[in-house]
Amino acid sequence: MLEATRTRISFSGEVLAAAAFLAATIVVGLLIVRELRVAPRALATSGEPSSSAATNAAVPPEAVSVPALMFGAHEIRVGDALDVAISHLDSTIKLTRSVVETGPIGPREIRSYEVSGTRFILVAEPFQRGGEQRVSAIYLQ
Repeated sequence: MLEATRTRISFSGEVLAAAAFLAATIVVGLLIVRELRVAPRALATSGEPSSSAATNAAVPPEAVSVPALMFGAHEIRVGDALDVAISHLDSTIKLTRSVVETGPIGPREIRSYEVSGTRFILVAEPFQRGGEQRVSAIYLQ
């Protein structure tokens, strides 16, 4: 007489690896579907203009970003305090335009200057919440 042996279900390493792979595939698929359903920030339309659009209006597209400017013996660098940078400007440099807007960390000030037919723009904003205004960009036009 033959006795049939029963097979028992056991969770071997292969079954666990297959279950983990299936779960990871489902998670990746859900992330892809979520990204496809949400419009990117650049394409999203909102009622208020973004701060980058306001900055682009104050900084012309032909302006070139530079890390520093020299005025005689004085130099203005990105990262300098705004008060120190303004103190390095002499009286022949004229302020032509100043725009203040709200940035992601605090108020952003865009100051346009002209000297001897050359225009430059200083963008100042705090580098941390509650911090002092610092030069975050310098543009030559």
